[in-house]
Amino acid sequence: MINFSEFRKIKVRYSDKGKGRVIVLLHGFLESLEIWEELSAKLSKRFRVIAIDLPGHGQTPVIGYIHSMELMAECVKAVMDSIGLRKYVVVGHSMGGYVALAFAEKFPQNVSGFCIFHSTALPDSEAKKKDRDRVVEIVKKDRQHYISELIPKLFAEENIPLLKKEVSKAKQIAMLTPKEGIVAALLGMKERTSRELVLKNIACPVLFMIGKKDVLLAWDNLLLLTSLPKSSYNLVLEHAGHMGFYEAPEETFKAIRKFSRMCFR
Repeated sequence: MINFSEFRKIKVRYSDKGKGRVIVLLHGFLESLEIWEELSAKLSKRFRVIAIDLPGHGQTPVIGYIHSMELMAECVKAVMDSIGLRKYVVVGHSMGGYVALAFAEKFPQNVSGFCIFHSTALPDSEAKKKDRDRVVEIVKKDRQHYISELIPKLFAEENIPLLKKEVSKAKQIAMLTPKEGIVAALLGMKERTSRELVLKNIACPVLFMIGKKDVLLAWDNLLLLTSLPKSSYNLVLEHAGHMGFYEAPEETFKAIRKFSRMCFR
């Protein structure tokens, strides 16, 4: 079921499926709650699954020129409060992982556990920050070309011919992201801070899901972060790039299901 909740005078779209303990799914950059359709359908057989369109993505409007990770975390909290839910597992893909970390820092009392899915607690390097600025200018001139070039790179090269439907779906979702939403997210990701201390100090369990063939985030660097939380679990998806929910759907589903069961014990 699709619903809307209010946050800072905008309507935030979210889906609500299933019954029981709650899992919150946060999509990544150039995505929307639709990327979770297959995964949420499976998870909702045992859990209540909330998937949210973050500001400037899907059908949630842009709020300002920069969407910081803290702002997006506050948006997630507003949605969950409006539904009356107080404790949940948060799963964040890519940019959604940055939001999940910001959420865990601001609202640790609401988190039963969280999953960093193709994401990192590290901030952008200086080189990456410059690249974000370069991409902002590209997006302002030709948003569609940028999206067409980027989306296939998110998949492991060998998976592109095997997952044409999924690549096409990811591209279609990305094309619906307005230019202002793309720019606001790029600038928000650029200014995010290190959240290694969040991982080190968090009381709840943390699951890391890592793509071994991810060209955006080196898998061996991400593995180093798994030693930080007191209660840490990880899954390396051997044949996945940056889109594990499409490239390794069964492994992804089973890992999140098992992790969530443990968090809710």
